[in-house]
Amino acid sequence: MDEASASQESGTEGLEIVNIAPDGDIVLDVTFETSKETLKAARKATKPRPGQQVVQPVFKPRVRVGYRARLSVLRQHSKYFDSLLGDTRFAEAKAVAAALERLSLQNVAPGEASAESLPRVAIKEDDEATQAAGQEGIFADLLRLLHGQEAVTTPVTMHYLAALAVLADRFNCTAAVARAMSAKLKLKWPVTKTALPRDEGSPSLTRAMEETLRQKIMVSWLLDQPIKMSTSTRELIIYGSRRWSLSDDEDTDAYSAAWWNLPDDLEGELQHRRECILNTIASVQRHYLKKYLSRHRQCKLGYDSSASCDSYQLGELVKFLSSHALLFLSDFSPHSFDDNAADYAAVDVNQIITKLKQLSGYQVDKNHRNCGPRSEVLTIMDYIQGMLSSNIISISRTAWKKNRDLVSWDTADDTDKGKEERVFRFTRSISRDQRVRHEGTMGADRMAVDLFTADRWDWTPED
Repeated sequence: MDEASASQESGTEGLEIVNIAPDGDIVLDVTFETSKETLKAARKATKPRPGQQVVQPVFKPRVRVGYRARLSVLRQHSKYFDSLLGDTRFAEAKAVAAALERLSLQNVAPGEASAESLPRVAIKEDDEATQAAGQEGIFADLLRLLHGQEAVTTPVTMHYLAALAVLADRFNCTAAVARAMSAKLKLKWPVTKTALPRDEGSPSLTRAMEETLRQKIMVSWLLDQPIKMSTSTRELIIYGSRRWSLSDDEDTDAYSAAWWNLPDDLEGELQHRRECILNTIASVQRHYLKKYLSRHRQCKLGYDSSASCDSYQLGELVKFLSSHALLFLSDFSPHSFDDNAADYAAVDVNQIITKLKQLSGYQVDKNHRNCGPRSEVLTIMDYIQGMLSSNIISISRTAWKKNRDLVSWDTADDTDKGKEERVFRFTRSISRDQRVRHEGTMGADRMAVDLFTADRWDWTPED
């Protein structure tokens, strides 16, 4: 027995009917199932604080609600409902047509009929993609927006808006919800803030703050918010994500919501752009370690240049990088690197640059005033910081939809094996380029892409 006919036999006795359209000609019979984890989190989030006179919402693991709506509106704004209820190859569409024909033979207008007499379509929804309790209210608001009405849920939170966007995507009506969003939904998008960890370390996003940031990306992508998407994707690239960590300690079930694995290749692109930026910054310290490990004299004292000065600078550089957790020394024992190295998947890129700018001008004695890499590193960090302000760091919604392959930073494929290596050379003319100081210029965007997508970097090509 098909889903629609089974729904017809089950009857509507005891079924709560929400009149989205009092003169509607169809009832959506929706069963919402909520997991124990989502219920626990929702009850904790809505628990009144001491002294607060608020009635806590009642969340149930299984809720069945009927929504009376207009068939024409559903088919007009939702491709999902247009196919399900209009294509007679589906059993649901046949059942709806048959029920409306029966009403017509009885000379009963569907808009005047009781809800029990209307055709009904059974739908089942779980909380895997939204991790939201009380989805029945969010789904009701979705239908209200499709019918040109105001959403009634208060307060409008980022989690609510993300769940609404996911449901809109599920029922293929994001365009209609996006048009209604600015007029029917009022929400001041939360500002992304980092927090200091309990142990010693750099400020980073808490799990809750990262989830909110990811929800902003999801909503801006699905509901056509290009400016907010540009801002939010930049923030996730700069701050990083615990989902990109090398550690597998955390429960993957806690990340089943749709925004923890962003759609349409966004997840992979955001992670790749961050890795490109981290590789670029790391190449600076690798460059100078390699220079001072080489046999070529780096001391700048002239005819009295000293090998001991180079050794001193190398030692101080290793000491500085190690003490700031920017370099990790490992021996040949098994798992030595895994035990020593910190995970930088969720560390603010700006904090890394700030640390490198703290490199001191070490001197083996008072005569070696100009020795060491400090001045060069500061110039390079200023340049990288300037490139990080370019618009190209974030993802443009329009560009990503129209020509994903052209704007993606991940251009590697199996045919690139014989391709010429892309080398970025930091010349004096590049370091003095005024475009670095003007955010958003087209030239700066091209320079930023060349910098962060290079295969190799030469930070002192004019030596």
